[in-house]
Amino acid sequence: MSISFDFKNNIFSLNRLNLPSRYYYFNDSENYIKLLSIGEGIFPKDRLKTNIELVDSSCIVTTESATKVYPSKKEFGINYININLLNSNFEFLNDELILYKDSKLLQILRVKADENSTFFYSDILTQGRSYEHFDFDSMLVRNKFYIKKELEYFENFEVEGSELKNYIKRHKNKNYIYLKIYIKTKQNGHFLNTLHKAGFDSFCYTKNKEMIIGSISSENMITIKKKQKELWSLYRKELEKKEFNLGKQ
Repeated sequence: MSISFDFKNNIFSLNRLNLPSRYYYFNDSENYIKLLSIGEGIFPKDRLKTNIELVDSSCIVTTESATKVYPSKKEFGINYININLLNSNFEFLNDELILYKDSKLLQILRVKADENSTFFYSDILTQGRSYEHFDFDSMLVRNKFYIKKELEYFENFEVEGSELKNYIKRHKNKNYIYLKIYIKTKQNGHFLNTLHKAGFDSFCYTKNKEMIIGSISSENMITIKKKQKELWSLYRKELEKKEFNLGKQ
């Protein structure tokens, strides 16, 4: 299951499409891609590959609905996303990730951007289905961000559902939904100040100040989606772009 596409000078090209991966492409005001799958989610042994390349272009990408990961006795489902940016702007707003009881997921994200490119990338992790509470087996994350061909930020961790459940119980935390944001602008210092003035104090630089990262937690999805939209609106304002309607209300 894979999809590969690129934009060069804002002209769309579909390079590969293997079902059940599918997409919708809109270009009424901006390049906008909705990613979707014919199937019900990610099953054991599934290998989802998404390759995106932008050259002198701008594009917004979102998922059509939540990504569901189904139970597994042994094998991991793998979600691989590769993004290459050259003098471009990329905005990716994921819907929530729902890890079912006993599920296993390996997420691999690679973002490569030159000095003239900008991006906004967001992920949402939930506690699982409404009647589950971090009952998934394991989630492995391997996220790498390269800026000007140098590794700027690397997330490499494994979390077990039982560990996360115990951590939340020990700290008596009711915030079970997590939003993670990765940002690159052309003036990171100015934008970080903007975020802090707007009350997003958890955001900070990566090691060489080439990126801004941050996370927010909440006990309900409505608040998380609202914060995601607010952060995205601030980002677009920084880039002097108008607000964009994803058409998902």
